[in-house]
Amino acid sequence: MSHFIQLHLLTSYPPSNLNRDDLGRPKTAFMGGARRLRVSSQSLKRNWRTSELFEAAVDGYKGTRTKRLGKQVYDRMKDAGADEKVAGSSAEKIAGVFGKLRKVDKGEKHEYEIEQLVHVGPEEIAALEGLADTLGAENREPSDEELEKLLAQRPTAVDVALFGRMLAAAPSYNVEAACQVAHAITVHAAEVEDDYFTAVDDLNTGDEDRGAAHIGEAGFAAGLFYLYICIDRDLLIENLQGNAELADRAIAALVESAVKISPKGKQNSFGSRAHAGYLLAEKGDQQPRSLSASFLQPVNGEGQAVKAIEKLERQAQAFDDAYGAGADRRFILSATPEYDTCKLSGDITKGNLQRLLTFLKGDD
Repeated sequence: MSHFIQLHLLTSYPPSNLNRDDLGRPKTAFMGGARRLRVSSQSLKRNWRTSELFEAAVDGYKGTRTKRLGKQVYDRMKDAGADEKVAGSSAEKIAGVFGKLRKVDKGEKHEYEIEQLVHVGPEEIAALEGLADTLGAENREPSDEELEKLLAQRPTAVDVALFGRMLAAAPSYNVEAACQVAHAITVHAAEVEDDYFTAVDDLNTGDEDRGAAHIGEAGFAAGLFYLYICIDRDLLIENLQGNAELADRAIAALVESAVKISPKGKQNSFGSRAHAGYLLAEKGDQQPRSLSASFLQPVNGEGQAVKAIEKLERQAQAFDDAYGAGADRRFILSATPEYDTCKLSGDITKGNLQRLLTFLKGDD
């Protein structure tokens, strides 16, 4: 069974603002002496795991990342008949299992909020809700034994298994991430431009005032992005309590989301939905490596998509020639019409998404 699955994607986005910085402009990074556009891995992972596509594919095996578990307990206990004092004290104790509660300022409403986001599995949410209902009906606080049963050592949520979690209050329940996602960067140099725009008042006839009702500016840019993903399949199965079938479903959901789901930043203004134009998948036990070095020298001029694919495949071949084969088997999915000849040698299969998902399963 192959230990690692590595994915290299190229996706082209039109003028857009996929992932904003603190000034509301597209994020950037310097690489190879040139400024590039950047989409953070945090943005990518959230868009994938909260998409309808991902949720439907994993069907109930999805986690919840929140600070608001205490408020959920408080509300459920109140609805079940508990008085405010018991509900509040219970909410503090139960939320405290998952993390330290945020201090409430004088005069501020107590929401029993945890200081940091925690990622919990569906069975942990069910246990928390069931306990809250019981405590509410009996109007009492939880026992230490009941609190100890709330956390699961290995929750069945595939997004927790893929992306990991850290519980400062209970480090023995941490989960090491089985999937590493790089920040996506453009293969070429890019500059952020400014869109000066106005909005018109529909009820303003213009007889007395011909000015705009609103004036604003918005940063935007277009680019061809390279994205690298590495999945430790053995660790993913371990995180999912040995359930290899669920691990395969998690990988399929992740891959289909990565090639089809776009970041949501300013999507209503730019319509920036895109599918990957090219994907190289690699399976094997070899130590993983990104192919970002392909783009240290920016891709310039016309025909960027084909040039980027050629550079990526030549870099993979150069690593193979220097260090030995970087994978046992490879699969290429291309939606770039101008691309025809692969620059890589070895066991390579080409096909569509359905065949790619079959390729990624076990040792098929």
